[in-house]
Amino acid sequence: MYRWARGREGAAVDLPSVFGAVLHSVWLLPVLMVLIAADGPFPILPTETLLMSAWVLAVGERDVSTVIALFLVAVVGSVFGDLAVFGLGRTSTRVLGRAAHAPSALATWVRHHMLSRPGLALIGARFVPAGRLVSTAAAGRIGLSVRRFVPWSAVSSTLWAAYMLVVGLALGPLTGGSPLLALLAGIVMAIVTAGGFALIRWLRARRALRRDAERELVAS
Repeated sequence: MYRWARGREGAAVDLPSVFGAVLHSVWLLPVLMVLIAADGPFPILPTETLLMSAWVLAVGERDVSTVIALFLVAVVGSVFGDLAVFGLGRTSTRVLGRAAHAPSALATWVRHHMLSRPGLALIGARFVPAGRLVSTAAAGRIGLSVRRFVPWSAVSSTLWAAYMLVVGLALGPLTGGSPLLALLAGIVMAIVTAGGFALIRWLRARRALRRDAERELVAS
């Protein structure tokens, strides 16, 4: 049922075995840490999908040590990635200048609160698509001190990892320890999350257009 077409040498590829080998690999934790860190300046990587899949599988198998290890990897990798973006935002106007000074509502909100309430800006933006890049780049560009940035980066990273863990705990029992179902669960959650935020942005934009139209009618 879960097999690809035959390969070059005529051998069929067992998808559950392939996914299981990846999610049980000794390289999973260090690779995930690197990917989560790289996801800071390059938010196009499928990091959350892989992390969620690994968590769902570990929960489904009741592997407590792996669940804890994944949590620590997520937090540490996230903080290192934040520091990389923070440093680039502080030292380079070409690499991340557009992210720090974007005209979007999110970037404007982040810049408005970053110096006075950095915790609110970093934590609030963390759960919005591309918000991690915008907030950490703005923190470096605006001149937030490292002493104020690192603790809030650690807090936002911990909250993000806790959110991912809670989702993994909820979905893990449903997969029955199946690597393929764990991967599918991670993909579905990524799609649902992105779709939810896209719907919220669309509703807000529509509401803003409606308010502008009403103002024009009143003015006329």
